[in-house]
Amino acid sequence: MGSYTISVIHGDGIGPEVGVEGVRVMQTIGAKFGHTFTFTEYLAGGAALDKVGVPMPDDTIKGVKDSAALLFGAIGGPKWESLPHHLKPEAGLLKIRKELGAFANLRPAVVYDELLDASTIKPEVLKGTDVLVVRELTGGIYFGPGGITGDGANRVGINTEVYSTAEILRIGKVAFETARLRRKSVCSVDKANVLVSSQLWREVMIDLSKSYPDVKLSHMYVDNCAMQLVRNPRQFDVIVTTNIFGDILSDEASMIAGSIGMLASASIGGPVGLFEPIHGSAPDIAGQQKANPLAMIGSAAMLLRFGLKLIAEADAIEAAIRSVLKDGLRTGDIAKPGEKTIGTKAMADAVVERLKK
Repeated sequence: MGSYTISVIHGDGIGPEVGVEGVRVMQTIGAKFGHTFTFTEYLAGGAALDKVGVPMPDDTIKGVKDSAALLFGAIGGPKWESLPHHLKPEAGLLKIRKELGAFANLRPAVVYDELLDASTIKPEVLKGTDVLVVRELTGGIYFGPGGITGDGANRVGINTEVYSTAEILRIGKVAFETARLRRKSVCSVDKANVLVSSQLWREVMIDLSKSYPDVKLSHMYVDNCAMQLVRNPRQFDVIVTTNIFGDILSDEASMIAGSIGMLASASIGGPVGLFEPIHGSAPDIAGQQKANPLAMIGSAAMLLRFGLKLIAEADAIEAAIRSVLKDGLRTGDIAKPGEKTIGTKAMADAVVERLKK
């Protein structure tokens, strides 16, 4: 039994719609297991820009740092795309990740038997897939030196991929430790045949693997990994990779699971973890009760598992997700053509109902 203060950023687009359902599921879990969760809402993204003029207010950062974990909805949308880079909603997300020291992004892609037909990939290829992408989150090309220089036809845009041995070691340790809890296999993805930064990445991973003799380490170039994820995804257990490669590969993995609306994520490494669905703000369906809340509900489960170390509680949520899928409940993004669908709240209602049993 415990008491926890949880920060909540609903954000933009469908963020508020799925966010309230994540909170509701956690409240249900609290009542079931005897925990007290106190939720405090903060502004970020476009909602913060409209109200206070910056995408990540100082008050938000302070409040989140004082909490046990952050449940994050989604930010961004066409309304703010024309703003300078430092004012874009996405700049706020990068800032909070950096401020929290959340250097490891965990993105699971699990194929449920009930959703084998939801993907465009053949069911016999997908069946049994359970991949975890461990993405380095606060280094690499997104944070390296860069800018735009020159004039006219000579203008040059520069972004620099930079990784230190220390950064590679710490993300590698997360991957190996996580693999020990799964099937004890790590595939390190790089581009060592071309990039010097990847050559260092590979060298450090090989050296680190000597401390984990029980975990099998393999290596794969990122272009081959992209192909293998759709050719034979069952071969992967844990994939560890850089910020930009992880960004791309984990989104590709969403189609293995049938929909990006199914994928949760955890950003950990610092004292406060950030837990969010990877689907983005989806402004085209905002306010219409069309969003799939299962990615957010799954993110709540990851918050319990990785943020608060409440394993049984996380297991209960994940079991409830499997139950609603087994019973044939579908939002539009995971439904077959002509199949009956339900809305955001109705899907969350079904999860809550199973948790109460």
